[in-house]
Amino acid sequence: MAIRASSSKQIDALVAGLGGSAVARETAVARLTLLGERAVERLIVAAMSPGHADARAAAWRALEGIGDARALEPALAALAARDLEPAVGVSAAGVARAHLRGPRGAAAVDRLAGVLLDRTRAETLRLAALRALRELDPATIAPILASLAGDPNQVVRTEAGLSDRGAPRGAGDPVEVMARAAAGSLGEEADVLRHAVNLAGSAAPLASLQTVVERVREREGAEPAAVREQWRLTRAAAHVALAHRGSRLALYDLRESFESAKGPLPLEFLTAMSLVGDATCVEAMAAAHVRAKDAWWREQLARVFREVVSRERLTKRHAALRRIEKRWPGVLARMGQ
Repeated sequence: MAIRASSSKQIDALVAGLGGSAVARETAVARLTLLGERAVERLIVAAMSPGHADARAAAWRALEGIGDARALEPALAALAARDLEPAVGVSAAGVARAHLRGPRGAAAVDRLAGVLLDRTRAETLRLAALRALRELDPATIAPILASLAGDPNQVVRTEAGLSDRGAPRGAGDPVEVMARAAAGSLGEEADVLRHAVNLAGSAAPLASLQTVVERVREREGAEPAAVREQWRLTRAAAHVALAHRGSRLALYDLRESFESAKGPLPLEFLTAMSLVGDATCVEAMAAAHVRAKDAWWREQLARVFREVVSRERLTKRHAALRRIEKRWPGVLARMGQ
């Protein structure tokens, strides 16, 4: 696609802005995403250059938002690099995730699985690969998850819903486990139910998944801090299962999770919000962004906020965005709006 001189200068300026402050970076990502395929070539160069990690990660995030197939092969090449910075790799994994169901989906799956199963890779990068692969049907990734059974990294095993023997101890038939949970019997181990949700959530009745969300949230509140996070991961898995099926039955709980978050939530909450979040959710995300002390979490909140605003076609005239700007002046600009 031919690029006019004026567009070329604009793209160059925005790509340069990826190396600026956090606000400048997020603004540049949002505008480059809107420019779409015109910016792809420059962004690929920026993402693959030996520049600052934050700028390269931002370039990959813009490419993920654009969704142009030209970015896939460079992203897969970046993920193959042994010296890849984790933050850059996480964003490159997002590009691969965006193309899992495309013509080169098999190559994306292979590369992400290779990163996930490589025990020498950084934990954050392996987790990003795992969460990207969860975009696929549970049956598709079940063999990959089974390969993690003996993984020495407890966090990776927990995220995969596995124990040392390939499935949580005490795990039974996933459909039966979910049915018992919906009926009120959650069991004693969060990972058993999480494993069942990951495997059977794509076929479970939507009302059962909603009930699981509600019952697990009640359980979270009754557990000590050392155990609570495991139940929250299970609730997050149920939200993703609902979101992948386009259901907003538990959107109220998702929204309230962001409203009350005192720190980063499991990435599955972001995945669910990006899929089914609507205008009623943007204020909750803005509130979480204002409270956030972690730079990575702020960036993720801003990314999902933009995705929801774009998907729902919300303009600055929308009542929710006007309320945000009135309550927290300048936050829309900081989130790239």
